[in-house]
Amino acid sequence: MTAILHIDASARQQRSLSRDLSSRFVADWQRLEPEAEVTYRDVGAHPPPFVSEAWIAAAFTDAHRRTDEQNAVLAVSEALIDELERADVIVIGTPMYNYGMPAALKAWFDQVIRVNRTFSFDLARGDWPLEPILAGKKLVVLSAKGEFGFASGGMRESRNHLDPHIATCAHYLGVAEQHAIAIEYQEFGDERHSASIAQAIAAATDLVERLAPASAAATQQPCATG
Repeated sequence: MTAILHIDASARQQRSLSRDLSSRFVADWQRLEPEAEVTYRDVGAHPPPFVSEAWIAAAFTDAHRRTDEQNAVLAVSEALIDELERADVIVIGTPMYNYGMPAALKAWFDQVIRVNRTFSFDLARGDWPLEPILAGKKLVVLSAKGEFGFASGGMRESRNHLDPHIATCAHYLGVAEQHAIAIEYQEFGDERHSASIAQAIAAATDLVERLAPASAAATQQPCATG
């Protein structure tokens, strides 16, 4: 059984392209694997708290030495990391805001990328002291962008600070395999936008078919009778 962590980051609750694409992806996965376990986290509607000085002090205090107040400061972080640890597949639906990720999604990353919980730190490793603790996860990023040409070789590749940032952070989530699908041209609203939506939906459906294990119930053929 696959455990899926589904995260939506759009501030829009209605008419959100990234929410629609991520919900389609998860629904398609559940059709192939009905027993898949889905944990849903809407950081767009309920943003995690930003990292504070008290949070930093608590995170860098040994767990057995933390005060009750420090444990309370880390409570949200602990809950989010627990969800992440259980997940085999992380599905993130997110818009691009000002060429990067929404503040709510950045806050989620800041809460879950934490020393001694999702990564270890050891200066004995030389210039690369950080290593992820988690491993073997798949990440699917389903995004919506107002302009276009953000992919490799595109006219706005250098302005894409969403996908590279997520890809960099993904290493510390234990991600071993990453996939990204984007809807573009949203601000133009022309036939290119309509085509981009259709292409993204088709690509997401194809990706589900490649990644999701088909359950016995979904693949069982009816027996012929005379």
